[in-house]
Amino acid sequence: MTESSAEQKKQSEWHRQWTLLEDNELFLFKDWILPNTLEDFRGKSVLECGCGGGQHTSFIAPFAESVTAVDLNTTEIAKKRNAGARNVEFVEADIAAMDLGRQYDIVFSIGVVHHTDDPDRTIANLTRHVKPGGKLIVWVYSKEGNELVEKIVEPFRKTFLRNMSREALLGLSKLITALLYVPVYSVYLLPLKFLPFYEYFGNFRKLSFERNTLNVFDKLNAPQVDFISRDRIGKWFDEKIFKDVSIRPYKGVSWSGSGVKI
Repeated sequence: MTESSAEQKKQSEWHRQWTLLEDNELFLFKDWILPNTLEDFRGKSVLECGCGGGQHTSFIAPFAESVTAVDLNTTEIAKKRNAGARNVEFVEADIAAMDLGRQYDIVFSIGVVHHTDDPDRTIANLTRHVKPGGKLIVWVYSKEGNELVEKIVEPFRKTFLRNMSREALLGLSKLITALLYVPVYSVYLLPLKFLPFYEYFGNFRKLSFERNTLNVFDKLNAPQVDFISRDRIGKWFDEKIFKDVSIRPYKGVSWSGSGVKI
């Protein structure tokens, strides 16, 4: 196995996030990989790009023949979470620059590509690791529907929160999450679908306070984010490279994309 030098710098924010918080919501993962299912991973060689705390690794390991889980910042956390999985290998690498020396039946990346230095370059590298006839599956934040986050939350984060301790940021995230319960369980129960994040807050009501806090913390903690337009994700799944392409909006704030490599 070889690996080119990682160009993206390590970002301690991700290590702190997955030390402080956990994600155990299987239904979200199932939604994000649609129209694919967990059964599609059965007996397959799988490359997970950006494994974070290893939560998604733990979902697919029981199905896959083998899993190679890659992350630049958190492999030891993910490895500990998946200590009982004998078919999982963890690799510390930059997913945009890695060369693992092989191709896989399924390459997937959930909630990571939009946080890399160059999402287009990252996707090109992921695609190189997919076997002909294999699948690429990604889930990313959409440009469409995230105008408030892009124009208000991101500038506020960069100006005021960058140097805050992650423990203090977690406290702020819990406060914001608690305050959100008021509109989400009042105004957003009305059939006012024109409201921003209307679909998204439907999921909010399905999740625990801890999981909703993770969503808020993630928005305030991420060192960088590049919101992906429908046109841009469409180019990632170019018909000259992929067939059976599916690009689906999710809750008005993200895109799920998949395709079979020709």
